[in-house]
Amino acid sequence: MSIITIILIIIIALLAGMEGVLDEFQFHQPLVACTLIGLVTGHLTEGIILGGSLQMIALGWANVGAAVAPDAALASVASAIIMVLGLQDGTVNSQTAITTSIAVAIPLSVAGLFLTMICRTIAIPMVHFMDVAAEKGNFRGIEMWQILAIILQGVRIAIPAAALCIVPAVVVTDALNQMPAWLSGGMAVGGGMVAAVGYAMVINMMSSKETWPFFAIGFVLAALGQLTLIALGVIGVALALIYLGLKENSGNNGGGSGGSGDPLGDILNDY
Repeated sequence: MSIITIILIIIIALLAGMEGVLDEFQFHQPLVACTLIGLVTGHLTEGIILGGSLQMIALGWANVGAAVAPDAALASVASAIIMVLGLQDGTVNSQTAITTSIAVAIPLSVAGLFLTMICRTIAIPMVHFMDVAAEKGNFRGIEMWQILAIILQGVRIAIPAAALCIVPAVVVTDALNQMPAWLSGGMAVGGGMVAAVGYAMVINMMSSKETWPFFAIGFVLAALGQLTLIALGVIGVALALIYLGLKENSGNNGGGSGGSGDPLGDILNDY
């Protein structure tokens, strides 16, 4: 990699780490981070494929109470860099590089929790420093400590990214080329299963008696194999608008009919 490419990757990693806390521009999402790294390294298509696959896994990741979700930012950035290193000299099949990167993304996301714990531990005294600045009316000091805390979250991704960029590409290429067929095939199957599990977690969180019929319709339409993703998306938006319209009309006109305000739910209850 050239120096400019490494600098751009570090900047993307810094933004991804900060967005893991801010959640404003979504740079930490796999689809965004992997695509940007693929863009600056000249492997845009592979970056989009990798990001899309990891995004399906990360759909089911969420912080619930004290339980912290795996680090999607570190998994996205690190796996994308590994994929790029494997594709450097053109001797590695792109599919092998992508599936291997997906497989290593899961342990990397878990390892990222350790870095997150370190950053949050360091942030504790920063909060006390901000309290002291607030007591003195030093708003500038409060802003500076807040900026430092956010940058700290970005550094926890930028440092591992810089370390991976220093690794010679030949090391990753040789490792991928020496990988036996049964291992690369197993990683491909495992990566597909993990993506399916991530999507199943989302369905489990969103499932209800009102939404299952729409899932069944979408599943049948997707199984036809003749509709593009754009067509399925248009159908999904149309069904959502129809459902919201029926629900609003039921709430406005059926107030005295004893309905619940959910027409689809009332129909299912009648069964």
